[in-house]
Amino acid sequence: MKAIADYLVMMRSFLKILSGLFLFIFLVSCSNEEKPAKVSVETFFKNPQQSNFQISPDGKFISYLKPYQGKLNLFVQSLTSKASFRISSFTDQSVRNYFWASNTHLLYYKDNGARENFQLFSSIYDGSKTIKISLKPDTKVTFLDYLKYDSNDILLAINERNPENFDVYSLDLKTGKKILVEKNPGSIIDWIADNDGEIRMAIGSDGVTETLYYREKGSKAFKPVKSSNFINTLKPIGFSSKMHHIFALSDINRDKKAVVELNCLTGEETKVLYENKERDVLEVSYSRKSQSLNFAVFENPKREIYFFDKQLKEAFADIKKKLSNDEIRLIHKDQKEQHLIIRTFTDRDPGSYYFYNLEDRNLMKLADVNPDIKPSEMCEMKHVKFKNRDGLEIEGFLTLPKGRGSKNLPVVIYPHSGPNLRNSWAYSPEVQFFANRGYAVFQINFRGSTGFGKSFLKQGFKNWSKNIQHDITDGVNWLIKEELADANRIAIFGYSFGGFSALNQVVYNPNLYVCAASYSGYINLFTYLKGFPAYYKPYQQMLDVLIGNPEKDVEYLRYSSPVFQTNKIKTPLIIWQGGKDPKVNLSETNQFVKELRKNQVEVNYIVDKTEGHYLSDEKNKINFYTQVDLFFDKYLNRSK
Repeated sequence: MKAIADYLVMMRSFLKILSGLFLFIFLVSCSNEEKPAKVSVETFFKNPQQSNFQISPDGKFISYLKPYQGKLNLFVQSLTSKASFRISSFTDQSVRNYFWASNTHLLYYKDNGARENFQLFSSIYDGSKTIKISLKPDTKVTFLDYLKYDSNDILLAINERNPENFDVYSLDLKTGKKILVEKNPGSIIDWIADNDGEIRMAIGSDGVTETLYYREKGSKAFKPVKSSNFINTLKPIGFSSKMHHIFALSDINRDKKAVVELNCLTGEETKVLYENKERDVLEVSYSRKSQSLNFAVFENPKREIYFFDKQLKEAFADIKKKLSNDEIRLIHKDQKEQHLIIRTFTDRDPGSYYFYNLEDRNLMKLADVNPDIKPSEMCEMKHVKFKNRDGLEIEGFLTLPKGRGSKNLPVVIYPHSGPNLRNSWAYSPEVQFFANRGYAVFQINFRGSTGFGKSFLKQGFKNWSKNIQHDITDGVNWLIKEELADANRIAIFGYSFGGFSALNQVVYNPNLYVCAASYSGYINLFTYLKGFPAYYKPYQQMLDVLIGNPEKDVEYLRYSSPVFQTNKIKTPLIIWQGGKDPKVNLSETNQFVKELRKNQVEVNYIVDKTEGHYLSDEKNKINFYTQVDLFFDKYLNRSK
């Protein structure tokens, strides 16, 4: 036994040394690279010329978004005749999203920046016979399923009757007429149709417990299958060819999300189809055609794919071989699942969109995401780990600038939004923009980030300004201890929850940062909680657990809200605010900035009145990052 114990100690020491060696090699390799030319802000943040590619169900047409008179509009191209069509011609707002509703029709909606914007349109693939779907103001619409690919009807979930609940409607794509199919009894938060367009499953919630309901084909009565606390995940993926069975993503009775088969009559897992003991399964691809699974995806730290489908596994191997092993994401597929839209990328390359034919293995490039980015000039994103103050291992990504050495660098801390999202190994325009300016960029998957299991996720609950911020602070101190960061030249930048984190960091760590940037950062959690739309009512008790209760957790929510801490902020700030932001109140931010300036804090305050929570207009986006560029240069390059 002693020999085994000694061996384990030796191996742990070896792995620790090996980890340090990898970091050392990474640092040395970065320090030997030449300093790249400065790339313009416009190059990093301009809208892609073509994006959001999809394929029609019958595989005859490719659709995509493309700028037209300064706004993103919808286009379609025939794969047979090569004819192309502009479906929309909006000049005031961009098309925010769209999808194929049948072989001939597309549904799309405009973006006005607000939380609820469903100016919904139906159009034939050549742009003819466009109709606007009649909806009440502030109505939200969710696509559920096709009834049949070759029909004129589609299933939608709409909260038009009652803002708090979603009913199921059948929409006639030619006339815009809606017919109520399923009336919400008041507790259903999700509806799920089978492959024939019949609603067969539903998920209900009382705010704490979620219940999966199922009904047999042709039946009107739903029966409960399984109930569990909302902290657990039981997410249906699709119907199995085995009667009364479904595929689901579940972490019930386990820490990591796994792919399972579930018997809807008994509520029991009949089989674990795939699980990874170290990571959550983040994505599962389902085949409607064969009612089977294609693959499951997890990240460790890069995307790894477990294939259920042999043909698709061979196809991905063929694509990787043709594209020099770039990372691959399946974006869309047609009804027969023979034609695929894929996107490639690396940490240095935003990548391209391709059309792939499984039958003849023909690979055709559709568009580059950003052809002006030269991967050779971009910087490597390296996976790193450090121990936080509680002894917990925290992961993240470190990107070092080229030609600047590897010691005492100016650094931009870049916390992710969510907070239950994550940083991934991929191309990021923000990361590469900062690295191109000579700054190291540190992205931290703090407690509360997804992908690391239920236990890690739960540690972020009601800890937005404590555990999560402690992990960010500990990461910064680790950089300083490793002599990677110049302690006098550290900035922090974030969007949404990341912006909230940037503001929290300068409240409670005023001497750690020389400047900070908040892009749509939450400033008042009371206002944030109050601002949730009516259909979040079933989630109210869940929000109390995740964020805090406005009546019972007053002291904590005040502590967490930067708007109440203006007297503690001394750090120069750049703040961006959208005039139509439903999550961050414009008047409140105006007052917040006024108080900061009264306290002699330097604030570069940018308001774009037509924008919502995120920047969608290309000019506004370029202006904001130009301001960030100047602001960070002023503080991070002043003592080289």
